[in-house]
Amino acid sequence: MRWIFITPLAALALSACSLTPPLVKPAPPIPAAYAEVAAPGAIDTAANLGWRQMLLDARLQRLVSLALENNRDLRVASLNVEAVRAQYQIQDAGRYPAIGANAGGVRQRGADAKVQNQFTAGIAMSAFELDLFGRLRSLSDAAFARYLATQQGQRAAHMALIGAVADAYLEQRLAEEQLALARQTLLDWRQALILTQRLHGAQQGSGLDVAQAQGQAATAEADVQARERASALARNNLELLLGAPLPTDLPAGRPLDGQPVLTQLPPGLPSDLLARRPDILQAEYALVAANAEIGAARAAFFPRLSLTAQLGLASPELGDLFRGSARSWSFAPQVTQPLFQGGQLRAELQLSRLRKDVAVLQYEQAIQAAFRDVRDGLAGSATYAQQIDAQERVVVAARQRQRLSQLRYDAGQDSRLELLDAQRQSYAAQQALLDARRDQFKSAVALYKALGGGLEE
Repeated sequence: MRWIFITPLAALALSACSLTPPLVKPAPPIPAAYAEVAAPGAIDTAANLGWRQMLLDARLQRLVSLALENNRDLRVASLNVEAVRAQYQIQDAGRYPAIGANAGGVRQRGADAKVQNQFTAGIAMSAFELDLFGRLRSLSDAAFARYLATQQGQRAAHMALIGAVADAYLEQRLAEEQLALARQTLLDWRQALILTQRLHGAQQGSGLDVAQAQGQAATAEADVQARERASALARNNLELLLGAPLPTDLPAGRPLDGQPVLTQLPPGLPSDLLARRPDILQAEYALVAANAEIGAARAAFFPRLSLTAQLGLASPELGDLFRGSARSWSFAPQVTQPLFQGGQLRAELQLSRLRKDVAVLQYEQAIQAAFRDVRDGLAGSATYAQQIDAQERVVVAARQRQRLSQLRYDAGQDSRLELLDAQRQSYAAQQALLDARRDQFKSAVALYKALGGGLEE
């Protein structure tokens, strides 16, 4: 009787035929080197930098740690990985026989008025498909590839969260520093307004000077309100990313001119992206899954062999159930061959092929987008330092002009309008410098993510 169960298991072991076509990945549609880098292979890639080495600000490091622990989107991504893993296990379980134990009894009265009993006990194998053409194996492979793709999606969410926290923190630092500058400017311009009003009262200034000073002070006051709003919005965004209110015991943060983020990053080679970027790996696994589904669709055209078997005991008397004469068994193979289904199988095969073509294009798009992200980051890395250096010279020149304009105005050599223009230019130059520094650090964070960094602590 043991052959009843050994036979299907042996057939399962022999069913190694697969109709899944060989997977040929397209050649990466990107150059072999970055034009922005003279010797890209001479240095290690930025992806090997832990995010604590990239984010130099202790306050920012603490915020990233809290976000990785509490962020709801990251938790959802992790749960999605587990859910897809369970789906794979369910799909893979269909490749193996389901065996269970059963026991029961029937007592019935027939047409001859006699009461009959029937007691049974045994083990049974439900209808089990022998995967002769690899249909179940292809479906299992596709489900496993989907699981791996979801894993890469979770890694991409991990990297994206680190970048989002860094960007939000930089926005908050910018808002706070611009707010401090706006408040100091408002204080200075209010004092200038008071002085102008006194001069007007002493008939040493015109009403036009007073109106100009009033407008200047009002402009600074409006800017203060805008900076306060920007600071509050940045704080709200940070708390959303953290999944909790900002702690009160955070370490002091670095100012924007204190280098909170590393800006010089080694890019490595474009081919590194294929092994580093989770979004590219996610698209690659999606391509593997689509290719495996073609094999399942092909196998659906061929016969399916299923087995049902049972080995046990049967007796009209419960006391005789475990005697040798009560043994019973059944073995029921069944073959099903599709004949006519209205073109459904052919349409399913065509659909699987189209889905693979789409997956190929999405894979190529992921590679191209990653390459563009890196080149954008390299362009920022190559230009922001010079831009900030130039903007710092603009600030120095604007402050010098303001100082000289103030002296000439006090000496009666310049009009009030000339002084106002110099003050506004100096204020705008300082705000622009803060903007440029924020943009430089955000560009560096974007390059770090583009190179596949953010997975190492």
